[in-house]
Parts: sequence; structure tokens; C-alpha cells
Amino acid sequence: MSRKYVLGLDYGTESARALVVAVDNGEEVACTVERYPDVVIDDVLPSTGKKLPPDWALQNPRDYLSVMENIVPAALKEAGISGDDVIGIGTDFTACTMIPVDKAGTPLSMKKEFEANPHAWVKLWKHHAAQPEADKINALALQRGEDFLARYGGKVSSEWLFPKALQILDEAPEIYAAADRFIEAGDWIVLQLCGKETRNACAAGYKAIWDEGYPSTDFLKALDPRFENIVAEKMNAEVLPAGVKAGGLLPDIAKKLGLKPGTAVATGGIDAHVAVPGATVTEAGKMVMIMGTSLCHMVCGTDKKIIEGMCGVVKDGILPGFYGYEAGQSAVGDIFAWFVDNCVPASVAEEAARAGLDVHGYLGKQAAALRPGESGVVCLDWWNGNRCVLVDTDLSGLMIGLTLATTPAEMYRAILESTAFGTYTIIRQLEQGGVPISELYACGGLPGKNPLLMQIFSDVTNREIRVAASDQTVALGSAMFGAVAAGVEAGGYANITEAAKKMARLRDTVFRPNKEAHAAYEKIYAIYLRLHDLFGRKGGDAAMKELKAIRHSFHS
Repeated sequence: MSRKYVLGLDYGTESARALVVAVDNGEEVACTVERYPDVVIDDVLPSTGKKLPPDWALQNPRDYLSVMENIVPAALKEAGISGDDVIGIGTDFTACTMIPVDKAGTPLSMKKEFEANPHAWVKLWKHHAAQPEADKINALALQRGEDFLARYGGKVSSEWLFPKALQILDEAPEIYAAADRFIEAGDWIVLQLCGKETRNACAAGYKAIWDEGYPSTDFLKALDPRFENIVAEKMNAEVLPAGVKAGGLLPDIAKKLGLKPGTAVATGGIDAHVAVPGATVTEAGKMVMIMGTSLCHMVCGTDKKIIEGMCGVVKDGILPGFYGYEAGQSAVGDIFAWFVDNCVPASVAEEAARAGLDVHGYLGKQAAALRPGESGVVCLDWWNGNRCVLVDTDLSGLMIGLTLATTPAEMYRAILESTAFGTYTIIRQLEQGGVPISELYACGGLPGKNPLLMQIFSDVTNREIRVAASDQTVALGSAMFGAVAAGVEAGGYANITEAAKKMARLRDTVFRPNKEAHAAYEKIYAIYLRLHDLFGRKGGDAAMKELKAIRHSFHS
């Protein structure tokens, strides 16, 4: 019998990847990556060249299809295998990344009559222009004592589905009326693959306020009478758990991809969530950090706890049999990139080139020579708002302690430290709420590239950090769910725990905390926490919000 394989399709913020994995032992035999042609649309709308307002972040759904049709055949060719030997496909997506579509599932941005309206395009997860709608939802839910609010830490994020849909209703009612469905991009790609519309419990639970049902029609009507029937009219597909077979691969798309028609397609998942078993974690108390553009924190618990400032607690939301807790930071790698792109003098880039390093590597080398606190600089890591524990996208970054003697390396280290402090705040909040965290696991693009960052995270949190062996842990997790969807009879697995035992592994490297460094960081963290509460909770946020309002006034 020929060896069997599964395919993991991972749709990230800027690119997608196809990973071919051997079912028997998790060997990654091929991986192809392709950047989206339009990447993130946050400046001008491609169809018109019209300037977008601040806080908008869109994508082009055509990119998702064109990239898939390139990377899957390329991965099969690289692997040297026949598509007949692929038994299952698992997919994941950023979330909430939401698409308004017509009855046929065609995104409205792909229709001539709507392509000039930015509200017809995909609203990416980091589209933050729906904050007024999120504020409206939160205020009404608090006033009415809606039960769902507590499950999400006391606030619904502007990144989620209902605020984005309400923004469309408020600002482009014609698009709202034309949309037969508001669908997560992750569910939309599954629809393209197997022709069946489903909603995955992961995205529905964490991003669409679903818990065996959505918010009531009474609540939705109170938000806006036109919003009353959004669930029944535009969101009424079946909600399925992770690893369930959504359907079989359609003949037309199978031909384009080089796969066998009828190949099992798993329900979609959120990128960060499927990474958990990909990092070997299938039990409670172990936090998985998916570290890249942003940072997502995933941990499972045995009991349901209501914890302020979390992105949500969902039964079976991450792993079956557990309550899954999600938290996160809206920007991590994005902050480092912003600093290097905008705040580093040309002389540093020249010095880096002479040393044979990129700017990140050069600054990291210099920053590693500094002791905790030596720079006298502390940052708040809110360059893209705060996802947890304040849940406020209108907050902004802060750097304090700068002098005429401050160097780029000192600022760079302070930025790295700020992201670790943000994670430490989340860990403390979870543990104070009754969710113990014994170990940290890391995956994503940053752990393998930035050992200084990982050591800082270990020192700040005072915990060992283990790193997933795969450079494509998210795609691996999706592939593993594809193996579960295929089932034992086809050569796959009965459940994700069994798949993880065979297909996931860790690197030998373990980052261990330095006691002296942790003691030093506790003093700096105390300053970070004071700034965090001052600017996030005690009226200081008004200054950040006023500045943002002034900025927006120039674009109104």
C-alpha cells in the first residue's frame, strides 16, 4: 500500500502556504509559500485607487483562489507524489476575516457593480474601523445584562464579525442588502473546496459570539431594527467542530489542484487555534504562543472560568473535551518591522550590511549585550491597539525614558521587552482567574528567527519555553485535522490526540529563565504595569483617543 499524505492549507495575513505531510509520522515532505498579490489593502482600493480611511484593512478574495491554485500543485510536484495519495485537506485562516457574498458564494467585491465600494471587499482581522460599532454592541450588551459579554472578557472586539457587519449596515446599507451571507474567509475557502457552506465552531465561537446559538434577535433588533434577522438571513449555516469532514473535494477544483475528487475536506479553523496540536499540546495548562505578525495565546482548561479581558472561552473551541481560552496581542512582529522600517538611521543599515547581517539581526546582536533595564526605556506594546486584557483598538503605542543618549538598539530591546510584558500580563490575568499555566510552547515565524526575543519572554514570564519543531506549525495543525477528517478507514486518525502523538514534535532547544534577569524584569514590569493601567484604565486612555480623533479629523 502506498504511503498516505495530508495537505495543510494555511492562509496567513500576507501569504498562504501549502504543506504536504506524511500521515504515518508527520514528515513534512514539501511546503510552498506565495504572497498575496494585493497583500493587505490598507492604503488605496485597487479597483479605484481611492484612498482608504485610517484603521481600514482589506483583502482581495481573488488572491485566496489564485494563490491556492499555484501552491498546491507546486507542493505536490515538490513532494514527488500523486494527488491520489492525499487523503485529507485541512485549512486555516486568520479571523475574523469576513467576506460579504451573494447566494452563489461569490464575494461582492468580485462583482462589477460593487467592486468600487470598499465595504464589498474582505475585511481582514486587523480592520479596526468598526470600533464605534463594537462600542455600541458593548454598551447595549452591558445595559441589557447579556450573558455573552462575560464569555469574552467583558468586551466584544472591533475585529469580530458583528461589529464589521454592523459597520457595513451603517455605512453601506446597499452592500448589506446585497450580501446574502457574511462568511468567515476560512469557511468560504472550505465552500470553494467542497461546495458546502459550513461554519466552523472555532471561528463562530471566538469571533461571532456563538455558543450553541448567536445573540438573540431581540438584542440584534435593539442594536438596529435592520439588524434583527442577520443570523437567520445571512449566517444560518450548520456549525461544525474541528476535524469533522465538511465534504468531499469538488471535481473542478480537484482538477485545478491536482488532487482526487472526493478527498476529505475538514471544517475550517483559525490559524492560531489549529497550531495547538501542531505544537504537540493536547492537554490543559500548557499555553501555546503563536508568534508572528501578532501574537495569539491559546490554553485549555478543565473548567469554564469567566476572565476579564480574554478574547473568549469556548467549549471544545481548541481541543475536544476542554474549555479553550484565547488571548492575544494585536501586534508583535509588526512592531519590530515598523521600528526597523521607520526609526533606524541609514548608518545602522550600513553597519549591518558590513557585518553581513540584516537590520533585525544587527540590532538584536547589539540589544543582546544590554542588561535588563540598562536602557532606561520602557514601552507599551499597543502600536496596533490592545487586544488583551484591555480590548481597545483605539489605544496606541508609547515609549518612555528616551534621552539624547538613547540608541536604536536600546529602543529595539525595549520594544522586544514590551511584547513580553504584554504576554506576562495575559498569563497573570489567566492565573488570577483560575486557569493555571505550567508551561509555555512557541511556534510561528519569530521563535526560530529571534532567540533574544525568546530568552526575554522566558526571563520575563519566569517559565521554560519549548519550541515546535515545525517551521509551519499552523499548516501542520491543519494537515493533522485533515487526517482526522479522512478517518481511520482512509488511513487517517480517529481524533486529534492520536494524530498529534504521531505527527507533531518539538525542537531540542528549550529557553530557560535566568533568575537574576527575572528579578530585574519584575522591577521594570512594575513600571510597565503602572503605565498600562494609567493609559489603559485610569483616564490616560483619553489622551490616546483624543490624538486618534484629531488624526481621523484630517481624513473625514
